[in-house]
Amino acid sequence: MKELLSIYEARVDGFSLSRKRYNQQLRISGVVRLLVFIAVVAGIYFFWSSTLTAVLIAVGGIALFLYLVSRHEDLKKKRNYYEELLRINEQEIEVGKGNYTDLPDGAEFNDDDHDYSRDIDLFGMGSFFQFMNRTALKEGKKLLAARLMANDIHDIPKRQDAVQELAKMLDYRQEYEATARLLENDTKPAAIKSWIQSYQNFVPNVFSWLCYVQFAVSVAIGVLYAIDVLSGWWLLGIFLVGLLVSGNYAAKIIELNKYISELEDFFTQYGKLLELIEKADFNGEVLQTLKSNVLTDGKPASRRLYDLGRALVRLDQGSNLLVGVFINAFALWNLKQVHSIEAWLTSNKNYIAPWLEAVAQMDALNSLGNFAYNHPNYVFPEIKTGDFKFQAAQAVHPLLNPDKAVGNPIHIHSGEFFIITGANMAGKSTFLRTVSMSIVMANTGLPICAQSAIYSPIKLITSMRTSDSLKDDESYFFSELKRLKFIVDKMEQEKYFIVLDEILKGTNSVDKASGSRKLIEKLTLNQATGIIATHDLSLTEVAKDHEHISNYYFDAQIIDDELFFDYTFKYGVATNMNASFLLKKMGIV
Repeated sequence: MKELLSIYEARVDGFSLSRKRYNQQLRISGVVRLLVFIAVVAGIYFFWSSTLTAVLIAVGGIALFLYLVSRHEDLKKKRNYYEELLRINEQEIEVGKGNYTDLPDGAEFNDDDHDYSRDIDLFGMGSFFQFMNRTALKEGKKLLAARLMANDIHDIPKRQDAVQELAKMLDYRQEYEATARLLENDTKPAAIKSWIQSYQNFVPNVFSWLCYVQFAVSVAIGVLYAIDVLSGWWLLGIFLVGLLVSGNYAAKIIELNKYISELEDFFTQYGKLLELIEKADFNGEVLQTLKSNVLTDGKPASRRLYDLGRALVRLDQGSNLLVGVFINAFALWNLKQVHSIEAWLTSNKNYIAPWLEAVAQMDALNSLGNFAYNHPNYVFPEIKTGDFKFQAAQAVHPLLNPDKAVGNPIHIHSGEFFIITGANMAGKSTFLRTVSMSIVMANTGLPICAQSAIYSPIKLITSMRTSDSLKDDESYFFSELKRLKFIVDKMEQEKYFIVLDEILKGTNSVDKASGSRKLIEKLTLNQATGIIATHDLSLTEVAKDHEHISNYYFDAQIIDDELFFDYTFKYGVATNMNASFLLKKMGIV
């Protein structure tokens, strides 16, 4: 971890210098613009008596000033880009120190009816999602959450390849994230896709060439008027004809321009993200497929969006009051630009969805690659085909402090069921979450916190944090029964790895022991695989009657009137409990 911190600290130093350099250039740029403005005003004032000179100074000054404004905006964008890179690396340093609770926690993705998301701290404050999420886009955030919740056991090696490949591309990942974070448009990509799909053209195809005719005729009349061949009425006539034609569509053009001009930054920034995908040299199948989705009919998506951006700029120029009247009257300017935009929308509307999807997918994949890069000591499980098997050496939950966490072995095969007993705080629930999170991470294609791992994939389902519902008038016990019914029904459809933590807490101890035993026996008869943690030692008796059920425990010892835990996973049944000791120790009894 120290090596990683030194890398991020070096990047912070480098990006800080870049930001400082651009801030200095911006200050100089601001001064130069002010001096140019003063010089132009002074020049016009002193040469006011010479009309031609004053006009030349004004025109030249305005052109220079506009160039300086454009250059200033470019410098600002570069400064903002390096600010984002600086922020990204500063954030990695803080997360590396364990400070990540101010990051988005993904609580909105918690789902009571999901197979496991509520039970294993996947979302919410202090969650795994909050720890590893680095998405910059709302759609990327949703896709990352969806990947963690997918419970998908197919093509895991391909996902591992993509994560491993991106893990090595630190510069690329941060360039992509910084570029995405500069996107300040609040418009949802889904809304844009829907708008483009449903858009109805209103400018006839005749304006693809009629504007050139109007311009040519206007130029011809202007020349003939200048040499006194035609009167000014001809020039006025062609001017009024152009205004009349343009005015017929003015309301719709204004409405379109108002909406689409707000999307200009969106398309520009998405074009840059698409260009990053297009230019990347990917090797793995997942990333190559993603790249192929943005190469349409031999023309890159970024180039297509660039064409749209230029048309939008030209439309903005035609909407300028100073010049818009003349270029719309003499050249039907806006009609030509809207026709070009509508032609673009028509020819590209079927590509928009794959483009937006690719940008969001890369945003999500970057988080996975970043997680793998930040944890070089984690291992990618060796994926085996056949019946479920999970073997891991020194497995640890990824959210535990690595300097203090105690690793434990995991070795379980299809059809096996473990009953885990132990004192309060001895490590039972943490172990259950370690196994559960390891399976989720492995299915997602991530490395897991272990020294080595072999894994034949299986889906995960859990019941660990049932709660009552006042809204639905449900008791805790009924909610728990519903969850267990949910699991049993799922088991009838396909195989799952089941994780249960202290089930049937809502009833008396005798009823709880009887019900728990019957449930475990039912699951065992159906060749279910999983783990249950319990304080009820009588439940361990079921292992005597079923060879596929094994007892394990976490120990607690009282040494010199102090409670001691070794957090070590052991074979057998717990004998030491600590509730009475803790009540007395804390002065409660």
